Amino acid sequence: MQGQAAAADTSPRRESSSCSVVHGPIIVGAGPSGLAVAAALRRHAVPFTVLERSDGIADLWTNRTYDRLRLHLPKVFCELPHAGFPPEFPTYPTKHDFLRYLRSYAERFGVSPLFGRAVTRARFDAAASLWRVTAVSAADGEVAEYASPWLVVASGENAEVVVPKVKGRERFAGEVLHSSEYRSGERFKGRRVLVVGCGNSGMEMCLDLCEHGAMPFMSVRSGVHVLPREMLGTSTFGVAMKLLKWLPIKVVDRFLLLVAKMVLGDTEKYGLKRPKLGPLEIKNITGKSPVLDVGAWSLIKSGNIKAFGYCHSLKRRLLFYEMLFKRLVSYTTRYLV
Repeated sequence: MQGQAAAADTSPRRESSSCSVVHGPIIVGAGPSGLAVAAALRRHAVPFTVLERSDGIADLWTNRTYDRLRLHLPKVFCELPHAGFPPEFPTYPTKHDFLRYLRSYAERFGVSPLFGRAVTRARFDAAASLWRVTAVSAADGEVAEYASPWLVVASGENAEVVVPKVKGRERFAGEVLHSSEYRSGERFKGRRVLVVGCGNSGMEMCLDLCEHGAMPFMSVRSGVHVLPREMLGTSTFGVAMKLLKWLPIKVVDRFLLLVAKMVLGDTEKYGLKRPKLGPLEIKNITGKSPVLDVGAWSLIKSGNIKAFGYCHSLKRRLLFYEMLFKRLVSYTTRYLV
């Protein structure tokens, strides 16, 4: 499950017909975090109930990611507790590798979620010392309540899609996509595509579009740290983790940026201004990750991907970039947690 939100839903539903007091914790979500919690409980013979709104595990990875996606960090940093990746998997597993791993993980630890249960509400009943969790069945709309002294919310960091409001969008005649809908650049061959956002998804989508013969333009709202995925013969993330054991975060940031400049050059010359705070500091404060380059940077330097300022208004920009915008706009903005 990704993001069982407690927002109001006006769709017709049956009234709650039952309240099940479950043995052990209720886990909301069958993504990687939910599976990891369930596996840890299973190892200690603690019963649990997993509620998942979709029809399978890892819904975000299964249904809302692009085809070429790989883990940006080496597999050793991404494995779940008590079961590593198979040794034959590449250092940076593909989306399909990761899904195979998650399904095998669930089977290994006997995690059988209740699928099609969208959690709409969770409240703590102080009088009974129980969490009361309301879930709606996707099959028939029936509302059920589950009660337990323990509740684990593992609904995902990237739960609900957020599309920014851009002036003039209602008059824009071209196609508009969110990154969760993007799969491949194949159908955009020969077309001009504006990608709004320059995070890891935006950069990799631009790379994918280029490789499929499209002409991507990238709108950059604010500063961004681009780092090489590997430095000094190993992963950049691994280097950072080792250095943080001994050095302050500001010193590690300076080192990472020094090496990045040696490897990549000056990113600001190509429209990617670096923020004042370092990449690890920003990650700690805001949760925003630096971009780990997987090939897009060389295409920006060669001019195959063109970066420019943020798109505040389609109408205003269209006066100058009509040919740029008339085919497709793709948003790669963050999700709502």
